[in-house]
Amino acid sequence: MAVKIYKPKTNGQRHKTSYTFEEITKTHPERSLIVAKKEHAGRNASGRVTVRHRGGGSRRQIRLVDFKREKTNIPAKVSAIEYDPNRTARLALLTYADGEKRYILAPIGVKVGDTLLSGPNVEIRPGNNLPLANIPVGTTIHAIELHPGKGAQICRSAGSSAQLLAKEGKYAHVRMPSGEVRLVLQECSASIGQVGNVEHSNVKLGKAGRARHMGLRPEVRGSAMSPRDHPHGGGEGRSSIGMPGPKTPWGMPTLGYKTRTNKRTDAMIIRHRSKAKRK
Repeated sequence: MAVKIYKPKTNGQRHKTSYTFEEITKTHPERSLIVAKKEHAGRNASGRVTVRHRGGGSRRQIRLVDFKREKTNIPAKVSAIEYDPNRTARLALLTYADGEKRYILAPIGVKVGDTLLSGPNVEIRPGNNLPLANIPVGTTIHAIELHPGKGAQICRSAGSSAQLLAKEGKYAHVRMPSGEVRLVLQECSASIGQVGNVEHSNVKLGKAGRARHMGLRPEVRGSAMSPRDHPHGGGEGRSSIGMPGPKTPWGMPTLGYKTRTNKRTDAMIIRHRSKAKRK
């Protein structure tokens, strides 16, 4: 996977970069694995905007991705590597021996023609899925479950991966991409390897139009608003925010303010990511 750089023939191409799509082998999705996606433009059932800066964009279809991998010990052949507009990772289309087709996240090293498996006693190779109890310590993993049978919740974006550090009792120690070390039940499953499309973070949109195609609407600085619209607003000309720390439009602290209050799962975190970054 490489990043394509354009000659600046127009102002929009001056800083624009995009994918080369050299790994994509199929241009149209599998019809049996797509559903329509309804756009809500950040509004809830009452019509109120609950998520700002969303709306418009190109029409998309949702690809049904198999995050559970419950078809155990049935060989599946990789039929294609596809693009998914709803996520940063690429998708691998699997065709099982019984004829069923499913999508999974495409890890690095998986190509068309490979045979993948899921189950407790499968080979340790990229794309295979098995419980943490059966994965050797030190292995790079992705698509990690937090509750057995619920499906992958961790390390699903492009280029992300975690590392299995140790096993103790019924828990495994997993180092997350943020540096956080967390306890995960060994019954939970994970896929081997690192999610593909590693160069995604190097892509630059280059112009506002590409953001609008993605369904992102413009953002306005709080300091450019009036005092009734934002705590940072008001003042003559350009002025400071006039308060100890930056605030959200609703007056809550932001930009570095810790918002995690889930005491129920605090015991599952061995080392927080803030401490890991300081070291």
